Amino acid sequence: MTDIISASQDDLARRFPREPFATRHGLAGHPLFTLEALARLAQKLPRDRVEYNAGDLEPGVRPEDIRMLDMAPEDVVRRLESCNAWMVLKRVEVEPAYRALLEEALAGVARRLGHDSPAAAGFHDIQGFVFVASANATTPFHFDPEENFFVQIHGPKSFHIFDNRDGSILPDEELEMSPARHRTIPYDPKMEERAEVFRMGPGDGLFVPHLWPHWVRTGDGHSVSMAITWKSPRAERLNTLLYANGLLRRFGWAQAKPGTHPAWDATKIALYRLLRATIEPLRRTETMRRLLRGLVFGRQANYYYGKKA
Repeated sequence: MTDIISASQDDLARRFPREPFATRHGLAGHPLFTLEALARLAQKLPRDRVEYNAGDLEPGVRPEDIRMLDMAPEDVVRRLESCNAWMVLKRVEVEPAYRALLEEALAGVARRLGHDSPAAAGFHDIQGFVFVASANATTPFHFDPEENFFVQIHGPKSFHIFDNRDGSILPDEELEMSPARHRTIPYDPKMEERAEVFRMGPGDGLFVPHLWPHWVRTGDGHSVSMAITWKSPRAERLNTLLYANGLLRRFGWAQAKPGTHPAWDATKIALYRLLRATIEPLRRTETMRRLLRGLVFGRQANYYYGKKA
């Protein structure tokens, strides 16, 4: 069996899951990632699983300056060559064909790590995010709450990633999570001297560690990429704490850095998980997800439904 994702055994042994490293993959040219297939996927997904805007942005663009597009999602994909757009299709694993592909990709990595399944390797909550963008489009500076193997399927792309383990790129407060906050985070061009830049084309990939900030730009041609994501037990616990801290800060209670008060951290994690378990059954429809986000976090939590330009 040929693995979808290939990485050197040395990188898997020395760098995974702490540092980024280049990989290769076998998804270039796959029929699930043609523009027509992705247009159909964009049309099928719930609207809060599709986010798109103009692509001609700077890495540090302010959220309020991001221009929206007054087009249906499927039309954005079909007109990608001319409409200057950036789009992400979220949680594509709800479609069985994409789910099977994600699981097969991570099963191969798990075997390379000495495990007989993704679950045994600690790959929990497997999700897929497909990115489609016009030429010279930018994904502004942000971080992801998952670990992922990023795969470039069509077109050129440059991926600028930053080591923030010492907290010098982003302070702890910026890592706190909340649906009330836009995904973009403050960026200073002076940071760029610390970026590790991966130049990618079809067949190239990259392991992206949990919470490492980055920004991405396409080249002279439209781009299709996918993030094959999961959450390790450590990432799940830290994410829960960061969400709890973000919620408390929203209501005026600033929180200390994770790990400063372990007992209080554990209490917040338990309470947030209880709250999430209580409301999760209500989040099964797009209408209820939108309503709950607005009630708990305010109107800005539904920013991708905002006014179009």
